[in-house]
Amino acid sequence: MTSVIFLGLNIGAWITIISVLAMFLTLLFTKLREDVAFLLVIAVLLLTGVLDTSQALSGFSSTSVVLVGVLFVVVTGLVHTGVLQWLVRNLMGTPKSFSSAILRLMLPVAAMSSVLSNTTIVALFVNVVKLWSKKLKIAPSKLLIPLSYAAGMGGVCTLIGTPPNLIISGLYANETGNHLNLFTTTIPGLACLIVGIGAILLLRRLLPEHKDSDDSFNQTNEYTVEMLVPADCKYIGETVGDAGLANISGGSLIEIVRFDREIISPVSPDEFLMGGDRLIFAGQVDDILALRKSHGLVNADHPVFSLSEVASNRRLHTAYIMPGFELIGKQISATTFEHDHQMTLVAVARQGERISQSPRDIELQVGDSLLIECSPRSVKSENIRGLQFTDENTVAPVIDHKTVTSSLIMLAMILLSSLNILPLLNSAIIAAIAMLVFRCCTPTQAMKAIEWNILMIFAGSVVIGTAIQQTGIAEKLANGLLSLCNGRPILVMIAMCFAANLLTEFISNTATGAIFCPIVYHAAIAMGVNPIPFLVSLMVAVSSCYASPIGSLTHMLVYGPGGYRFADFLRIGIIMDLLMLAVNLFIVNLIYPI
Repeated sequence: MTSVIFLGLNIGAWITIISVLAMFLTLLFTKLREDVAFLLVIAVLLLTGVLDTSQALSGFSSTSVVLVGVLFVVVTGLVHTGVLQWLVRNLMGTPKSFSSAILRLMLPVAAMSSVLSNTTIVALFVNVVKLWSKKLKIAPSKLLIPLSYAAGMGGVCTLIGTPPNLIISGLYANETGNHLNLFTTTIPGLACLIVGIGAILLLRRLLPEHKDSDDSFNQTNEYTVEMLVPADCKYIGETVGDAGLANISGGSLIEIVRFDREIISPVSPDEFLMGGDRLIFAGQVDDILALRKSHGLVNADHPVFSLSEVASNRRLHTAYIMPGFELIGKQISATTFEHDHQMTLVAVARQGERISQSPRDIELQVGDSLLIECSPRSVKSENIRGLQFTDENTVAPVIDHKTVTSSLIMLAMILLSSLNILPLLNSAIIAAIAMLVFRCCTPTQAMKAIEWNILMIFAGSVVIGTAIQQTGIAEKLANGLLSLCNGRPILVMIAMCFAANLLTEFISNTATGAIFCPIVYHAAIAMGVNPIPFLVSLMVAVSSCYASPIGSLTHMLVYGPGGYRFADFLRIGIIMDLLMLAVNLFIVNLIYPI
């Protein structure tokens, strides 16, 4: 295989290139899960002999991948002991103006994101931003983009703040045997953060102003109707299906409230109707009211549902659809999702406006806001991939000695690593074990918190980076880049950072970092210069994705709540991308001279 050369690359290299390009196109134009796409690439590289078994499985034993998994456990301890919730509640305060809100929001978020999962931080702050928006009388879309930007900027500030930093530093350690310090990227990260906050304040007019998607759900009696089954109704004793109420025109039966206040939801077609039942319908009001004549139903005293009303064991919750949700492009009526998760879809809003048709017949899209009726326990216990509930963290754990314990464990982990007393992985493992020993979280909670699909993406990224290096692609591209830039290190750095920043707007920044890292490293070695400034600038570049909502998971977390459109990120994001690129190159060359 390797003896055949075409355009300076062997067949193994071309298989790698084609596989990676196919993966990119698949992720861009299909709904295939990212972790599955990476797993397929690993399988292709292994089965075609591009990599041997040990190389193909190297990603799963990579130090950086193991470290990410261990850090999930550490963060779980902080969440379940209330550390993050305490910080959110006590450090934020109440802003008096937009400028004050930006500072109070972006600085703490960036600080926490530098050592914790930025997706966890953003999920916690979405509700805070919504409360602020109402007090300041501004649209939440003015603050949610800065929230996501702050999480990304803060993550760059340490090696553990964002996965690409861990992947790139891990590849560097494999090549040289030397480990980068935890705070290697701190100064460039802080510089980008300061300039980024200033840019947000100056460019505030470019931030979109959209209606709060939750406002579409504030008056639920506009699209939910409560009907009573009178004692003389001819359908008493029949099932919901036989009575023709399981699938009505323009709506759906989402709940039955019995005379003894028993609540039946979701409603099975086999459920029997009884006199005095209160039937809760969702959908087109006119179509539902037609049941008074066709089925002999009567109006109820008052509408049951409102966002502030809590039933005995069920209530309304707002959730947002993220990439990877199993029902994207589907109608919920064509699935068993509601029955499987004991949830009922009441309404759907898109870009801040409620869709005025039967919610169960709407083809769901990424960013849609869903009004779901279920028990609070379901929201806490269900781990539905791609469905983000905004109120699942509103009840903070009790603040006690465990809160202090988990905080000290986290602080000790950072100190042990930053002072070079222990390698970062060792200190993280000790911290994770301490979280379990001191009961900051249970083993079950820790295992549930590990996002295995994300670990698969990290492992796949490492394997792809290995293939790029082993097949000679990295060396070939590095030499071509040197020739194009006339061997000038600063031009090489600019070209690589620009290309990496552009690619990371469309695919995982972890994958981007893994692809570019070996190329950058080989280019620096070929020029006879220190590779560290090139790698540090690459770390910042791959995390500076501001112009596309699909470039970062935190962007997708705020996409639904903000009622955003793709162009909203593009309008301010292009300026932010170019600005951060300039700051990145300037600061890195200032503190790490080539």
